[in-house]
Amino acid sequence: MSLLEAAVETAPIDPWSPVVGQPRAVASLASAVGSPVHAYLLVGPRGSGKRTAAAAFAGELIAAADERAGTEPERAERHRRLAAREEHPDIFVLSPTGNSLRREEEVSQLIVEASRTPVEGTRKVLVVDRFHTATPAAAAALLKPVEEPAATVVWVLLAEQVLPEHVTIASRCTQVDFGPVPDEAVAAALVSEGLAEADRAPLVAAAAAGNLHRARVLAADKRVAARREAWWGAPDRLDGTGAAVAVLVAELREMIDEAGAALTERHRAEMAALEEREARFGARGSGRRDIEAQHRREHRQFRTDEIRFGLATLTVRYREQIPAEPHDPAPDRRAMRAIDRLRATAESLIRSPNEALALQALFLDLPPVAGAVRGR
Repeated sequence: MSLLEAAVETAPIDPWSPVVGQPRAVASLASAVGSPVHAYLLVGPRGSGKRTAAAAFAGELIAAADERAGTEPERAERHRRLAAREEHPDIFVLSPTGNSLRREEEVSQLIVEASRTPVEGTRKVLVVDRFHTATPAAAAALLKPVEEPAATVVWVLLAEQVLPEHVTIASRCTQVDFGPVPDEAVAAALVSEGLAEADRAPLVAAAAAGNLHRARVLAADKRVAARREAWWGAPDRLDGTGAAVAVLVAELREMIDEAGAALTERHRAEMAALEEREARFGARGSGRRDIEAQHRREHRQFRTDEIRFGLATLTVRYREQIPAEPHDPAPDRRAMRAIDRLRATAESLIRSPNEALALQALFLDLPPVAGAVRGR
């Protein structure tokens, strides 16, 4: 390593700078570093920066503990850099490979890690991603380890929501809430990262709906504007017939298929690499089942995100039908009812309904929009 590279590697960094648009959450976590409790629950939607914040928080916890022990400042910076890359030996990150966090495999691994002493520092941090997917059995098995960890252990659980079966374990944690990343912050991040031009970044940010990860993916998608226009214009095509709805839904789903082509291609490349490894070393222990489950989950989530993007676009369209000073209550009621129906459909996506049937039922229930200005 050259002297310049060594200087860059040891230069102080701002560990919180990668966390975009979450000043309250960052302030809460930063204030907890000096005197942390045994467990934290970071709650917020996908793409809100929870995992990035967890990595920064873990690095700060280990660095602060080392600094109190009187170690060199350079070690603290090393802790922060390794934590940011999720490569620190005293930070264990578990992300469920399947659809849910399972007791038999992954929870037992967490419990073993919680019993091990730190390697480099004086503190160990366990980060559990997608904790909202934990089965009731998994949550029950983790209750005691989270509630009564070793003095050197801090748990950080990440969840999109707190489900009823997780309330008990959530009550043992300090909760830190993350909201969707504001569109302005998403757009600024895309521009600063060189992913989108300033004039296109707001469109991508709006399509991402507060999900910074999705925004980075969409930044390279040249068809975002066309898909938004298709959803925006959907109410103009409603005539109350099932035939019109069937054609509309088929076209929208075809656009989603086209948008997912890049993801499908990536999955094919990953499976080809897996098959090559299996041919060379054998199928045992290759992780094929986990990779296939991950691909199915990513594919399903991508389509769900696309539909949420469409529902959000429709919501804006119908909101514009509600004037600031109502003069005709009938159109207002129709628009408000449409917005409620769109919200209900968005909420139903959590239960993974049949995509085509859900969209057909929605459009059969939505009123057409007459005389509205197109575009946006």
